[in-house]
Amino acid sequence: MGDVLEGFGDTVTVLAGIGVVVGVVGTIVPVLPGGLLVAASVLVWALVTGGTAWWVLLAVVVVLSAGQVLEYLTAGVSLKRAGVPTRSLVIGGLAGIVGFFVVPVLGLVLGFLGGLYAAERARQPDAAAAWRSTRTGLRAAGVALLIELAAVLVSATLWFSAVLWWVP
Repeated sequence: MGDVLEGFGDTVTVLAGIGVVVGVVGTIVPVLPGGLLVAASVLVWALVTGGTAWWVLLAVVVVLSAGQVLEYLTAGVSLKRAGVPTRSLVIGGLAGIVGFFVVPVLGLVLGFLGGLYAAERARQPDAAAAWRSTRTGLRAAGVALLIELAAVLVSATLWFSAVLWWVP
């Protein structure tokens, strides 16, 4: 496929760069799936560029996958340690999805927090205990966001470095 699209290499590189930047922004402002967008952009670039670009894609996929695993493990451990049940997280997640469509940009976070608090308040008669669980959920979501952002930034750096120095 690289031979067929050889003449489009510079254009695809620029478009992939735009995709990587939008992926980073999508991670910071949870509107788009940042890691997925970065991986897809690098995949398209590797399809056109070929050669060493496949190694760059492999490195990006490994970094993003490791970030996802680390994100899941850290958030899950802190929430389980705090005693927040999976049911409350699922309710918070569903409310976050609804919130995403109701209130652009901030709705995801607001919906998640509102849903988590409502689920915890229904589970626990004490409002203070429900709020502590919600704060733990917020902290876990913040840590997960930072881990995802780190993985996306490392992947973006790998790609930009490859474009500038390694891949012809």
